[in-house]
Amino acid sequence: MARFSRQITATDADIDELGHVNNVVWVRWIQDIAVAHWESVAPPEHQANHVWVITRHEVDYRGNVRLGETVTGETWVPTPPKGARFDRHVRFFDAGGTVKVEAITTWALLDRSSGRLMRVTPEIAAPFFR
Repeated sequence: MARFSRQITATDADIDELGHVNNVVWVRWIQDIAVAHWESVAPPEHQANHVWVITRHEVDYRGNVRLGETVTGETWVPTPPKGARFDRHVRFFDAGGTVKVEAITTWALLDRSSGRLMRVTPEIAAPFFR
């Protein structure tokens, strides 16, 4: 299983009236890190022919992040896909290792030209498990 990570620093636009990162922003960060993972491992022809869409989010908010604070986002696909779908795990933690947000998201593969669901082939899945 190939893990992917990146750091994100909360900006003014990410902060809600309570003074911490808004829940909608966390969902955007979940999508952003998943897309970045795909772009980092998938060959160009897979990226040109396929697109992933989210079909389900399960998010646990465990702590707050404030303006200027940095978290590390980490994502991985723990098990092979089933048909057109797979579950992706995402975790955001601070410099001390405290988990702030954890999520399991379900993604489905679409054929980019037709917009139709398609089975995830072993070749498309392989880069997630190297």
